[in-house]
Amino acid sequence: MAERFRLTLAQLNPTVGDLVGNAALARDAWEQGRAAGADMVALPEMFIAGYNAQDLVMKPAFYTDAIQAVRALAADCADGPALAIGGPWVEGTELFNAYFICKGGKITSTVLKHHLPNDTVFDEVRIFDAGPLGGPYSVGNTRIGSPICEDAWYEDVAETLAETGAEFLLVPNGSPYHRGKYEVRLNQMVARVVETGLPLIYLNMVGGQDDQVFDGGSFVLNPGGEPAVQLPVFDAVVAHVDLERGADGWRCLPGPFTTHPDAMEQDYRVMVLALRDYMRKTGFKKVLLGLSGGIDSAIVATIAVDAIGAENVRCVMLPSEYTSDASLEDAKAVAEALGCRYDFVPITEGRAAITVTLAPIFAGTEPDLTEENIQSRLRGLLLMAMSNKFGEMLLTTGNKSEVAVGYATIYGDMAGGYNPIKDMYKTRVFDACRWRNANHRDWMMGPEGEVIAERIIDKPPSAELREDQKDSDSLPDYPVLDGILQILIDADGSIEDCVAAGYDRADAKKIEHLVYISEYKRFQSAPGARLSDSAFWLDRRYPIVNRWRDGS
Repeated sequence: MAERFRLTLAQLNPTVGDLVGNAALARDAWEQGRAAGADMVALPEMFIAGYNAQDLVMKPAFYTDAIQAVRALAADCADGPALAIGGPWVEGTELFNAYFICKGGKITSTVLKHHLPNDTVFDEVRIFDAGPLGGPYSVGNTRIGSPICEDAWYEDVAETLAETGAEFLLVPNGSPYHRGKYEVRLNQMVARVVETGLPLIYLNMVGGQDDQVFDGGSFVLNPGGEPAVQLPVFDAVVAHVDLERGADGWRCLPGPFTTHPDAMEQDYRVMVLALRDYMRKTGFKKVLLGLSGGIDSAIVATIAVDAIGAENVRCVMLPSEYTSDASLEDAKAVAEALGCRYDFVPITEGRAAITVTLAPIFAGTEPDLTEENIQSRLRGLLLMAMSNKFGEMLLTTGNKSEVAVGYATIYGDMAGGYNPIKDMYKTRVFDACRWRNANHRDWMMGPEGEVIAERIIDKPPSAELREDQKDSDSLPDYPVLDGILQILIDADGSIEDCVAAGYDRADAKKIEHLVYISEYKRFQSAPGARLSDSAFWLDRRYPIVNRWRDGS
């Protein structure tokens, strides 16, 4: 009979800093592996601490507690399969991103991460020290190599492991989502398999952490790059995979294979999961938001209901004399379609009081953007008052197009604790609304069917801060604006790149200027779900004071 090795993969959702809770998740997975006759139970990178823990992991009291939690877990899981789990490790004055192999009540092997990512959302060079190139560890009579996340993106670590006797590769990861990331990972791992001739198990965590969502999608590749197992994206899963040793070495037997959804569904689920986990992990139970009758607040309300249920979402219409009847009707229709609470709080009296208060100071001046922004800031004040009174976190609803060019009022409609659509351009918001109307999944807590009426999607966008206002009065139409922004921000392109793509030079120059002068607003903006590798915050870090402009 051929020799078998059963590996239990724990694609789970840790919480940064919750050492006790993360250890309990690991222990439960280990129990499932033991019940299934596993030889080893594996958890992702930095699982005991949670990921991405940023500077928290450098705090001596924290990493000391985390290391002790691993030791206690090892002792607790003494009688059964080996347990592999990621966490911090200290040797002398050096701090490492480590992967621990626990067996017989203690840590028997420690793998140290060699290549430290230092781009996009990762700052590991300033946090960790680089470990040396090492060899495989043994579980029973099987030798396993574990390149930790970034280590598998380079040839040297995997090749060193193969040359020193590794029989297959187990890659623990904390790899966050951005659109198209899965294909990039898969291509990199196929390259490692082809180079080494070894099977490779790619284990990723799931769950939201601040702006990032870890999307899971763990998989197994056999020699030649043939896929044998593919776990679902975004779901916490404990799965058992079997490897069999033959004359040509180890191969994974066919196992569960889940087809992944398309990019729009994945984006939408990221926004839902990011908000759900942000609420759960910070302790908030309910949210509220200003529901204007426009498309952005409608999709944010829908995301919120899908994330935490209609009973936990309060929608508030705060009309002024510029709010159209259509907006009043549309806002109420969205709230009713979603089944959430709807409050009506006019701002007319408050705005009149503020106008009287400021009249002596503003005497001799003409009304301008100042008076428009007073409306937005008054709405922010009222919403924050309700947030304080009822303990409901305020959601802000600005899309990436608006956030990019500063088409939002700081301390007004930018007020809030989280922004689910912060990394979604306006043109894609339209697509997301139509997708949600046509699709329903079991991970959504909201109702099926059309929840955002087509007339909301089709009407010209407006902030409704003055008579007959349209967004296009101040900005190019959104297809033009988004096309230019995608070149300048996502592609890090130039004005000449915009012109070569067919856009007007004056429009491109104007948009570039707006992007740069709005940096101070983004610096103070709420976090939001990361959908791309050019999201505002950790992906893109620009100075607030910046006099440079592209001279082309």
